Amino acid sequence: IYNLSGESVFPAFLFACLGYMIILFCNLVLILTIILNKCLHQPMYLLLVNLPINDLIGSSGFFIQTIKQLLTNNRTIHYPACIAQAFVIHIYGAGAVFILTAMAYDRYIAICFPLKYNTVMTNAHVMRIITLVWLSCFVTMGLLFALLLRFPHCRSEITNPYCDNPSLLALVCEDKSINNIYGLLISALSQVVANGLILYTYLRILIACFRSKHSDTRVKALQTCATHLTIFLLFECLGLFTIISYRIQRASPHLRRFMGVATLIFPPTLNPIIYGLKTKEIRDKIIQFFRNKINHFQ
Repeated sequence: IYNLSGESVFPAFLFACLGYMIILFCNLVLILTIILNKCLHQPMYLLLVNLPINDLIGSSGFFIQTIKQLLTNNRTIHYPACIAQAFVIHIYGAGAVFILTAMAYDRYIAICFPLKYNTVMTNAHVMRIITLVWLSCFVTMGLLFALLLRFPHCRSEITNPYCDNPSLLALVCEDKSINNIYGLLISALSQVVANGLILYTYLRILIACFRSKHSDTRVKALQTCATHLTIFLLFECLGLFTIISYRIQRASPHLRRFMGVATLIFPPTLNPIIYGLKTKEIRDKIIQFFRNKINHFQ
């Protein structure tokens, strides 16, 4: 699938290992920082911690199989393993959209209704949101793959660098109309709901910020929202192009593969770095942790 020459395999293997190690390290640092510091056990950070967890799910689903293929120089994958990889990657895609939408809702309540924030965003309410996010991912993707597993596969070649639902459907020779309709329906519905909610919340947030008389509060709110919006737009651009490219026959397969792989590499790498650097409370705790470790060894 990568069409690598013999001398290119080892550098590619090192690059994949290094990339995966960076993703593991950055996301685990963010997760542990939030979990181990009680002062960060607030709604905003309890929702945020789901993002690196989701990133680890998606990147692990891609990198583990890729590293295995590069190490063994074996381009085959067993069908059950392919199904498992595709399911994990689709959970990652749906999870990223739903988690970022939930985080936008949290910022909307915090900035537009600051006096009601503690009353609305209770721990119980936050747990309901988190449960709804993950339940929505597993139910929608579970049904997607239940429809797929109805069919026997009559082909065995996948040209993508990873397994996903469109690639697996291409192995089926029977009528796939129901699968295509359901796939388009959940893609369209999730995009409409997520983009609609985020557009509405950010418009309200912008209006509230410009009406605010406190310049420091306005700047802090805009910085937080700009970080969140940047990550959301990055994921949306990469993910939407990959989804749409499957429906356009003239779309370059090489560009589609690049964008698909980029969706699994760039957001999991950048998310913890951006949130770790941009969010003062998290940045201070991470710096404090590494300073303590350095002083301990000295």
